[in-house]
Order: sequence, then structure tokens, then C-alpha cells
Amino acid sequence: MQNQKEVTDALLNPEAYPENPGEISLIQTHISFVFLTKNFVYKMKKAVNFGFLDFSTPEKRCFFCKKELELNKRLCSDVYLEVVTINKSNTIKINGPGDAIEYALKMKRLPQEKIMTMLLKQNKIHDKTIDELAKIIAQFHSNAQNSSEINQYGSIKVIKINWDENFAQTSKYINQTISQAEFQFIQTKINGFMETNKPLFESRIKNVKIRDCHGDMHSGNIFITEPICIFDAIEFNDRFRYSDVASDVAFLAMDLDFQERHDLSDYFIKRYITYSKDQDLGKVLSFYKCYRAYVRGKVISFKLDDPNIAAEEKKTATKEAQDYFKLATYYAKNFKKPY
Repeated sequence: MQNQKEVTDALLNPEAYPENPGEISLIQTHISFVFLTKNFVYKMKKAVNFGFLDFSTPEKRCFFCKKELELNKRLCSDVYLEVVTINKSNTIKINGPGDAIEYALKMKRLPQEKIMTMLLKQNKIHDKTIDELAKIIAQFHSNAQNSSEINQYGSIKVIKINWDENFAQTSKYINQTISQAEFQFIQTKINGFMETNKPLFESRIKNVKIRDCHGDMHSGNIFITEPICIFDAIEFNDRFRYSDVASDVAFLAMDLDFQERHDLSDYFIKRYITYSKDQDLGKVLSFYKCYRAYVRGKVISFKLDDPNIAAEEKKTATKEAQDYFKLATYYAKNFKKPY
């Protein structure tokens, strides 16, 4: 990370860019340095290894930059532009002279006020937009890759592994973000649903519903622009992307439910079924909505163990995680809700 500090410091200097960057700002996530310039965004991966994600060497960071470009061109071809080298000679420059010491993904900058989450808060998302989204996503799923390897991720065996991991990782948060009763109820309902619906999961595989999906399809990753851009598909681990198309649909539907836009969630599902002709989607939808809500509750609960997070933020995180687990409990009570 020390070498990366040299690079991040350099990229705050306008001279490091091949064009006039205007004002430069840096945003950090736990896995990326994101440099915002006047017209473009440069995203550089952090030298981290979390097990499920490994960006520990320049070669791996280059590989996953290219993977991210390839995957996201499926839904945002005009936004994801190219992978650039960050070179060092006397100075550090993007696509400059000298040896490549880092890599970054170059994207067109889109207006932040067009992110769907913000527009939902302003009550600016209506049926027309939801219909357009449903059509785009249905077409995306119909074109997404399928293979015998990908099919394995729709099997009961792999789905159970994912759920068992969820339960193991959240047991420590019982009576903090999830009650004992909620934990046991969801666990019982999930295991029961998987046990009694094996033919349903097998039919989803047979009907080619297990695809190379987006993996992180929620309103925070959607720009309502012309055309609509669904960005930030997961590139770092195929396991998080290979799934039943219903899991992608369920993520966005759950997100709309969480924001108390049940009307838009229901309309999105109905329009998706119309465009995709996936008449059995409703049979697994609540199951995957439960999964998405539970994972959100789990990930937010992890904040309680982070020493870098202030007490007030942990208090907010506790309430948010509790709300996601309550939503997961609601879905678990309605697994066979028809659409």
C-alpha cells in the first residue's frame, strides 16, 4: 500500500492526466481508489486480499480491471471506456513514459444526481422508468452466458453452502441486529424450503435460468440517464455473479421494498415476467429476496466489529441491519406468494 500512496498522491496532480482533469477529487471504498475528474472517472484497485477477493499484485489488479471492463460493457458500453496504465519515469503519469506500475479503469463521468437511489428519495422514479429497466434487465439476462459450470451455482448444494455461510457469520449478532426468534425462524424456513423444493431448483437449471448475472443490482448502481446505465457488476469473484436470474431481480425488488416503494417493486417484477416470459420466477422470488435482505443485514452488522467506525455510526448501522433482518423475516413468511 506504500507504493500505492505514491501513486494516489501523484494522481491528485493535474499533470498526471492525459487531458485537462479540472478539479480532482478522491473517493475511497474498502477495495478501490476512485478519482473523479471533470469528464472522466479513474478507478484503481487497492492492493488488498480478503480471501473472496484478491488484488494483492499489480498483475491481478490489471486482470480484474480488464474483467471489470468486459463485464460492465454488457450494460454500460458507452460509460466503461478502457483500462489505462499508470507509468513511472521521472514522474508518474497515466499512459505516460516508463514502466507500468499500476492500472486503472477509465470511465465516462455521469451526473451523481441521476443515481436511482437519489431520484427515489425525490419521488422522481415512475412506472415508465421501471418498465424500461425491466425490459433492459430481461434482455440482459436472456443474452447472459450460461454453461455447465455456471449451472452448478443454481444447485441446492451450492445455495445451501451460501446460506450456511450466512447463518454462521450472523450467529454472533443474535440479540444485537437479529433476534434469536428471527434467526431461528429464517433458518428453519430456508432449510425447509430447500428441502421441499428440490425439483423447483432443478427446473430452474433445466430451463437455463442460471446465468452470468450482474451480482449487485440495486438502485445505488443505476444511473437513470439516456440510455439507462446499470454499472458496477461484480468482477472479483464469479461466485457472487453466477446465479439464478431471479436473484438479480430479487435484489432490485428487495431494494425498492426496503425504500418503501412496494408499488414500484411489484410493478418491476410484473413487467420483468412479461418481458422475460419467466412464469416460474414468482415461485423462487421471495426465497431470493430473503437471501438479498439477509446478506445486506449481515454485511451491515460487520460494521459493529470495525474499530475505525465511530459509536454513533455503529448505532445507525445497528438499526439499519435490524430493518434488513426484519424484511428478510417478512419474506420468509411469504415464500409462496404468487405474482
